[in-house]
Amino acid sequence: MSDWTGSLTLDLEERKGKTVAKRVYFQGAFKVMRPIYFDDSGQVCYYLLNPGGGYLDGDRYKMEISADEGSKVTLTTQSATKVYKTPKSFAYQETEINLKKGSYLEYLPDPLIAYENAHYKQKNVVHMERGATFLYTDILTPGWSPSGQKFSYNTIQLVTEIYWDGKLGVYDHIKLMPQQQPISDLGFMEGYTHLGSMIAVSERTNDALLDELYEVIRKEDSNISFGISHLAIPGFSIRIQANNTQTIERIFDQCHIIISEKWNNRSPSSLRKY
Repeated sequence: MSDWTGSLTLDLEERKGKTVAKRVYFQGAFKVMRPIYFDDSGQVCYYLLNPGGGYLDGDRYKMEISADEGSKVTLTTQSATKVYKTPKSFAYQETEINLKKGSYLEYLPDPLIAYENAHYKQKNVVHMERGATFLYTDILTPGWSPSGQKFSYNTIQLVTEIYWDGKLGVYDHIKLMPQQQPISDLGFMEGYTHLGSMIAVSERTNDALLDELYEVIRKEDSNISFGISHLAIPGFSIRIQANNTQTIERIFDQCHIIISEKWNNRSPSSLRKY
C-alpha cells in the first residue's frame, strides 16, 4: 500500500547498557516523541502520536519497529486513538515489529475509540527470534453518538500475527460489525460494551505466573467477564469484557506490574498522560 497518511520507522539497539535508537524516521501525520528513561534500567520509552487528533476517512498509517539483542523498549501512545466517521473508505493502520534474541518490547497503546459510522482496520505482524519477549495490549471502546446508541460504529477489525522463529505461532482476529451482527448477544459482547486483550510471548511464561494473574483478575470487584490461556508458543493471552475503559486499564496495570516484576525484576514506571 502506498500514499501513507503517516509512516514511522524506529530501529533500536543496546549500547553500554542503555537502549538507544540507531534510526528514527517519521513523516506525515505520525510522529514519535523524544526518548524517555524513567530509571537506570536502560529501558527506553517512546510516545507515539497523531498530531491530527484522530483517524479520518481513508487515512493510512504504517509503523515499522525493530529491536536488536539486549534492547528493552516500551511503546505507548500520547492519547486514545479516535476513529471518526469514514463514509467512503476505512481507516487503516499497519504495524510490523522485528525482535532479535534477548530483546524486550512492550506495546501498550491507549484505548481505541470508534465513533458513529467509523470503519477501522488494523494489522500487527510480529517476527520474534527465540529468546525475545513481547507484550501487547489493546482496549476497544465505543464512542459517543448523537442518538446515544452504544455500538454505532460500522466495523472494527484487528488482526495480530506473531511469528516465532519464522513460524506462525499466534493468529488473533477480532471483527465487530454492529450494523450486521447482534453484537450485544451471546458469542459477541454478551451485554458488555468494552473489550480488552493482552498477549504476551516469552519463554519465562509458566503456570505459576498464570495462576497469579488469574487470582488478581478474579478478585476484581467490577462486573467483568474474562479468560486467560496458554498460547501454542511460550506465552499467554487474556481477554476481558467490561462496561468501562477504566476497569480494563486497572486490571492490565496490575497484570503489567506482576509481569514486569517476574521478567524484569522491577516494577514498571507509570505511563499516565493526564
